[in-house]
Amino acid sequence: MCFALFGIQIVWALQNANTTRIFQTLGADVAALPALWIAGPITGLVVQPIVGHLSDRSRSRFGRRRPFLIAGGLLTALALLIMPNAATLWASVAALWLLTASNNISMDPARALVADNLPEAQRARGYAIQVFFIGAGAVFASSLPWMLVNWFGVSGAAEPGALPAAVRYAFYIGSACLLLSVFWTAALTHEQPARVAMVSHGDRFDSPADRASGRLLALAGAGLLLAAVLFRWRWEVLVLGASALMIGAGQLAAAWRRGRGADALGLLQIGEDYARMPVALKRLALVQFFTWFALFTLWIYAAPTVASRYFGSNDPASAAYSAAADWVGVLFAAYNGVAAIGALALPALAARIGERATYALCLLCGAAGMAGFVFASGPAWLWIAAVGIGIAWAAILSLPYAIIVNAVPAGKVGVYLGIHNIFLVVPQLVAAICLGGAVQHLFGGQPAPALALAALFLGAAALAALAIPASRS
Repeated sequence: MCFALFGIQIVWALQNANTTRIFQTLGADVAALPALWIAGPITGLVVQPIVGHLSDRSRSRFGRRRPFLIAGGLLTALALLIMPNAATLWASVAALWLLTASNNISMDPARALVADNLPEAQRARGYAIQVFFIGAGAVFASSLPWMLVNWFGVSGAAEPGALPAAVRYAFYIGSACLLLSVFWTAALTHEQPARVAMVSHGDRFDSPADRASGRLLALAGAGLLLAAVLFRWRWEVLVLGASALMIGAGQLAAAWRRGRGADALGLLQIGEDYARMPVALKRLALVQFFTWFALFTLWIYAAPTVASRYFGSNDPASAAYSAAADWVGVLFAAYNGVAAIGALALPALAARIGERATYALCLLCGAAGMAGFVFASGPAWLWIAAVGIGIAWAAILSLPYAIIVNAVPAGKVGVYLGIHNIFLVVPQLVAAICLGGAVQHLFGGQPAPALALAALFLGAAALAALAIPASRS
């Protein structure tokens, strides 16, 4: 049931470890990296809630989750073949759109299978097992270019404007592994019968408060869009405003339909579900804002930070920068390996001190690890930083999902997992808006202070985790 996450995480790990290298190889400036990276997360903002809603209600003879799992896997495998062969910067950005959209189609159903098939008492363990496979996939993928160069003699050098052969082969191998893992889970996992959560007559979504909430969100989004156009703000602000407008308009349309006596809302049901999310998800959203701002910063700036501070190079075409990027891949593999093993211990720790305290403690370890990337005395000490980040990563990939599926109705697991993804994407949008200017104007073009900021954000996430309700509400 969990093995699909091995291949899905291979994709994310290849993307996280190599996208900055691909973009800089094709001529991207370091200040432009956040805006280029955000193309991927935006797709998850739209794709996951829709896929979650549709899979919750699917009546296919092949199952609810299985068709989406397979379709997403096939499209992602294709994108993995395209991205390392992109000839221009904008072609690589387009490939990133396809890659993340397709992988998000598979991700939500793979997550939902645990909630579908396991009783509440076993879900934390189920998501911990998923993290084991996620960590194993990430370890393999993050270190794959380094292994191809050092163990198999594949060239790690590249012509100007091209990627090393080792990176391209890593993407090809990842494509094959993804297909194997997705088809394994689809073929061997039994799906439980659908359980659709219906809205009772006394819980109609048409009260003045419901309409006011949607109206406020829609007006805020429209105002942000207008200001972005008038003052020529960054395009990410347009996306943020459009997202708020879309969600608010969806709430208003759902309330209007309910007021006219509609029992079925179609995709507008997502707007109603968003407005009616449990308190636990609302509190978790704040944790995820700080967490994913920090993670987005790490993935963008780890390679240039390590290259400049520990390998003495800011030139993406240099051998020193290439060595630094390979070392970052190994460090990413290390933190994923720590997460894979550490996740197996989280259910026992959470049973002893509680999920919230466990979550907060792990996030504090991650904050220390982020700071270590900036303040370590040499590259060898970055292993310790990777361990701290790995402990946080184990919690980030498991505990929020156990909290969500235990807080929402059984028939709405897919859509709420998709809605939760919004709270992973929005902070990355905000980071994309802020980080480029901060690095260029506040940090003198140096990426290291951005990672110090990320450490502070993970510390704030740890404090916010303590406010998540301990029971369903």
